[in-house]
Amino acid sequence: MADSAAAAAAAAAQPATVGQAVIPLVNRLQDIMARLDGDAAAGVELPQVAAIGGQSSGKSSVLEALVGRDFLPRGPEICTRRPLVLQLVRHSAPEEWGEFLHAPGRRFDDFEHIKREIQSETDKEAGGNKGVSDKQIRLKIFSPNVIDITLVDLPGITRVPVGDQPSDIESRIRTMIMQYIKHPSCIILAVSPANADLANSDALQLARLGDPDGSRTIGVITKLDIMDRGTDARNFLLGNVIPLKLGYVGIVNRSQEDINFNRSIKDALAFEEKFFSTLPVCLEPAYHGLSQCCGVPQLAKKLNMILLKHITDMLPGLKSRINAQLVAVAKEHAAYGDTAESTAGQGVKLLNILGKYCEAFSSMVEGKNKVSTDQLSGGARIHYIFQSIFVKSLEEIDPCKNISDEDIRTSIQNSDGPKGAMFLPEVPFEILVRKQIGRLLDPSLQCAKFIYDELVKISHGCLTSELQKYPILKRRMGESVSNFLRDGLRPAETMITHIIEMEMDYINTSHSSFVGGSKVVELAKHEGLSSRGPTSLSVHKDGVGISSEAQLKSSTENNVQIKSERGQKSRAVFARDTSRGATAEKGFQPDTDAGTSVAGGGQNGHSLVSGSLSSMSDPRGYSLNSLYSMIRLREPPSTLKPSENKTDRDRTEIAIVKLLVKSYYDIVRKSIEDAVPKAIMHFLVNHTKRELHNVLIRKLYRESLFDDMLRETDEVLIRRQRIQETLQVLEQAHRTLEEFPLEAEKLERGYSISEYGTGLPKIPGLSNRNPRGSSLNLYS
Repeated sequence: MADSAAAAAAAAAQPATVGQAVIPLVNRLQDIMARLDGDAAAGVELPQVAAIGGQSSGKSSVLEALVGRDFLPRGPEICTRRPLVLQLVRHSAPEEWGEFLHAPGRRFDDFEHIKREIQSETDKEAGGNKGVSDKQIRLKIFSPNVIDITLVDLPGITRVPVGDQPSDIESRIRTMIMQYIKHPSCIILAVSPANADLANSDALQLARLGDPDGSRTIGVITKLDIMDRGTDARNFLLGNVIPLKLGYVGIVNRSQEDINFNRSIKDALAFEEKFFSTLPVCLEPAYHGLSQCCGVPQLAKKLNMILLKHITDMLPGLKSRINAQLVAVAKEHAAYGDTAESTAGQGVKLLNILGKYCEAFSSMVEGKNKVSTDQLSGGARIHYIFQSIFVKSLEEIDPCKNISDEDIRTSIQNSDGPKGAMFLPEVPFEILVRKQIGRLLDPSLQCAKFIYDELVKISHGCLTSELQKYPILKRRMGESVSNFLRDGLRPAETMITHIIEMEMDYINTSHSSFVGGSKVVELAKHEGLSSRGPTSLSVHKDGVGISSEAQLKSSTENNVQIKSERGQKSRAVFARDTSRGATAEKGFQPDTDAGTSVAGGGQNGHSLVSGSLSSMSDPRGYSLNSLYSMIRLREPPSTLKPSENKTDRDRTEIAIVKLLVKSYYDIVRKSIEDAVPKAIMHFLVNHTKRELHNVLIRKLYRESLFDDMLRETDEVLIRRQRIQETLQVLEQAHRTLEEFPLEAEKLERGYSISEYGTGLPKIPGLSNRNPRGSSLNLYS
């Protein structure tokens, strides 16, 4: 690394044109970004050149020719099994060496050692039996005979699996290649052999998928010297078959025989120069005027100029992406904060966390946090529970649904007592309405529990990311908040219970909205429930009862007569004696052998059977038992219910009781709908907002707990370290981007690389023109 720094310093000491400054800076930028992991570097795609092609297409030979040295593993089968990121650094010193990113500080002066290191790293990751991996090997080569450029050598496309390769090896390699060439920042070097069907080239087909308009693809046609006799690649080099905006370059590779006999790259370049300089007469017309399209030196010049323009075009967007990522990472780093060492620092941090937590809690309840467009949250859910669940559920309750007509009749008759009342008693109404009011307690308490659950959810959603760093603090805060909310739920539930009990304890029939008296009778008539009744009924507003208007009028006119006949006629008039009747639970029938029934009374209305009947005797000494047969009463059943036969008066009374219950229930329901949410908001929600901060400080702000509560997890420590490293890398990349020269006029002119426009060494002993004057000048 010291050598590379020295080389970079030596290059910086020399005057540089715009191009000589731009590409080295991009190389530095790639070194910087290479320190990031895959996720962090995914958003920043740097300009680079990716070489793709089929197996044995000559791709590795092209890269070695650009470097001028033999350093890549070679063989008849797949050789490139991991992506090789090759960064070429031109410097003025005569030495040549290589450095690997995975071996920092180690310098490889022997290129055979570089070849073995590549093979070793490939086997380490992909196995030794032709396996393939997408993990990169990064190699930097320093030389005075290279151009400043970064190339990516990707595995060649193969169709038949060999060794440990999976059955879908072709699909995997194609996917790996697409991961590189699909990005607009990548220039595609599509390598195709001239001795194959160029129209069906795998490299050109893949390039078309990654670059549909062909604006980023350079076609390289290899092995021009071994094409079939009578054929040439002129139409392809001119772009007449498959057009590419960046054009084509034809080159001559080393043959497998040259590789086997260790023919050097320098000799291969000399052979290529000689091939194009002394073209056979039959090939001169084919390649006439194509000097700019033939030879490795022209490919190097073309690549360099295209990459320079590509970098300048990509530079504004690259700056924007790096700046945006820098802001995002800086924000995340600020969220993690620095570790507090002192007790005072820990106390300040804890107070800040507690304050932010309570503020976030209140904001979520009040709807002042970030408003979600996906679903209701925070206080909006509380409002929904009050109005759309609690209130709506109470309004849907039918207060008389669980009250049968038999229940009402039973209540009325039980309220009559042993003598039967003349008026409809108030007690059945109060009993039934209290029962229905009591039913409101359960949904009211459920509503309070729902709000409690919502507050717990809100508490869990506050400062989630910040508390994630401190699991012990998060757990203790969760326990403290849950206990505090539970303590607030108890008085809310007690208040709700008192509200329901107050409504049950005092039935206010004087309420202005209560429907009673004659009005309820009119409603009953309107419903047709008393259409068959001959008498006109009235109900006092206070709900005491109903009476027969005809009998009341008669009572007023002749009070004396009513008093004298009251014992005999009152029950018959109001039909509240035997006409009501009662039946046994199991339909008990009297004994037919007991003789004539006298239970209905005699001529004077008295029972024929008295308590001393069995002891009465005739004066002549005969017992009455001998004159009369014994009459026995049936035993009353254990369970009695009203008769199944309803009179018109029964139907009217039932309807009136139901109307009274519904009327008063609606009054209480509206009161409950208003009072219960107020009780919950006061004792639970608002109390939590007011006192939560104080409670958390009392429970958690203790110096003895600081170290324990503010201890971070190992994952957080590792993540903070990675974020700090990412931030440093992005800051360094940002500073590097600021060094880029942006003078437009210089960029338009381009630049020249030293004495020769290719950067490759001049091959001595070869003239630039052949004796016939038709040679191709490759080094101009």
